[in-house]
Amino acid sequence: MATDRLERLVNLVAALLEAPRPLTRDQLRERVPGYAHEEAAFRRTFERDKESLRQMGIPISVELLDPSSPDSQEGYRVRREHYELPDPGLKPDELAALHLAASTVQLEGLTGTEALWKLGGEGGGAPADDEAGPTVALPGSEELAVLFGAIANRQTVRFAYKAEDREVNPYRLSFRNGHWYLAGHDHGREGERVYRLDRFETDPVAVTEAGAFERPPHAGGPPPHPWELGDENPVVATVLVDADQAGWVVSEVGSGAVQDRRPDGSVVVNLPVSNRAAFRSFVLGFLEHAEVLGPPDFRSDIVDWLSEMAAVVG
Repeated sequence: MATDRLERLVNLVAALLEAPRPLTRDQLRERVPGYAHEEAAFRRTFERDKESLRQMGIPISVELLDPSSPDSQEGYRVRREHYELPDPGLKPDELAALHLAASTVQLEGLTGTEALWKLGGEGGGAPADDEAGPTVALPGSEELAVLFGAIANRQTVRFAYKAEDREVNPYRLSFRNGHWYLAGHDHGREGERVYRLDRFETDPVAVTEAGAFERPPHAGGPPPHPWELGDENPVVATVLVDADQAGWVVSEVGSGAVQDRRPDGSVVVNLPVSNRAAFRSFVLGFLEHAEVLGPPDFRSDIVDWLSEMAAVVG
């Protein structure tokens, strides 16, 4: 449970930092996985998360969406100028390493500014060993420091992945199910892809000057679903989910994925798939309550895979 909360807090900070304008509570609930669907439970958890981040020294701003109207709805964001320290004169790799270390250790169980958790920022002195409470360490890697910098500076990066050299405009880093993922535009494949950092075959290197590309508006959206966390050629799968599970699947994939709501209460959803193994696991979790409708060749692949599995079991 602590890991789930940590993952939610990491993604909440990322959403608040990336927001060009304040985000409402509902917008944050859509972008950050892990919140309850029931309104009261969501609000309680969100308020606790806000307080936890503020105790860590992260300055969450509460702003009116329309400053000219006193009745305007409130939104939240983290202004980078309030969050990041001026350059203390360290070399870029030293500063990136310091930022990475500050963002990956001692997140749980600490209070006040002693919890230094930000990609660059100020905090109090570290507690003595006998004063430190229980902590959870967020897994890191050498690739993170370079990629955080490339995302912030909008620099194209190059690395080897699945025995191929890739040049990618990095859009977003996500932490999910114990792994870091990079989402971005792959120049060679002329489309967006997602890469798991622990599967990089070479260290990523920035190969352009800052400002080499513009991030699309959707790049600040919620972290991708497991079936999107892959480097396979993407396909949009159409899935029919019956009435018993329709409400759950819509809450999981979002109303924007719904293609059709049928009179019997079932729904048809369109899901972008670039990780077929994760997609099969997702669909099989519904048992008889879901059916892959298309595309035809994709449906055939699923049927063939199920037939092979049945033959093995038989």
